[in-house]
Amino acid sequence: MVRTPLTPEERERGERLGRLLREARGSRSMVEIAAGAGISAETLRKIETGRAPTPAFFTVAALARTLGLSMDELAGQCAPVAVVTPAAAVA
Repeated sequence: MVRTPLTPEERERGERLGRLLREARGSRSMVEIAAGAGISAETLRKIETGRAPTPAFFTVAALARTLGLSMDELAGQCAPVAVVTPAAAVA
């Protein structure tokens, strides 16, 4: 099965998620957080660096729980950035 290439917006959203998780991890080790979430440290490393920009929902949920983050807050901060089009350009 061929996977559809990610859009630049999807890659940016994945990088944003990675930054948020990395910031929330703080000084805690990658191994500690990964173990708490039930994933490998390599998977966490890929998510944090944006190399895995579309992790599974349950992976993100487990990381959020382990890091004490709200899924609502994470979703809000990783939401696509709205592009505002001037009304004159639309008409």
